Amino acid sequence: MSQLDLLPLTQTLVRMIAAFALALPLGWERERADRSAGLRTFPLVAVAACSYILLANAMFEDARAQARVLEGVITGVGFLGGGAILKDADRVRGTATAASIWATAGIGAAAGYGRYDIAILLSVICLGTLRLLLPLKNDADESPSEEAAKK
Repeated sequence: MSQLDLLPLTQTLVRMIAAFALALPLGWERERADRSAGLRTFPLVAVAACSYILLANAMFEDARAQARVLEGVITGVGFLGGGAILKDADRVRGTATAASIWATAGIGAAAGYGRYDIAILLSVICLGTLRLLLPLKNDADESPSEEAAKK
């Protein structure tokens, strides 16, 4: 094989590794929080989304056909994320995990297009949202009666 023949393989490998690596911190955060999806799910979603974009780019020159593949990825992963949402008696849980799964597909798609800037920013923003806004969410979740009981 010539060096020229290895270029597409190398490019594909780099994009898939980027998708995996940028999704891993989100999966780790969800795993540590003992959520329904975590360390295995997030990288798999990102790599799968990346691979569908890579396939669409290889198969279709028409931008509309590629857009339809991206639309299918977005819709399909949205359906997958919906499975992470659970409703208890008066409470809904799992929406942040579902949204994170959906965003992780965006990370994979961006990596598939070679838009590492978007993939990195999306990963950082999602991780920051999950980690840094948790204390605010916990404060908001406390009811006035719980606050009065603490005083």
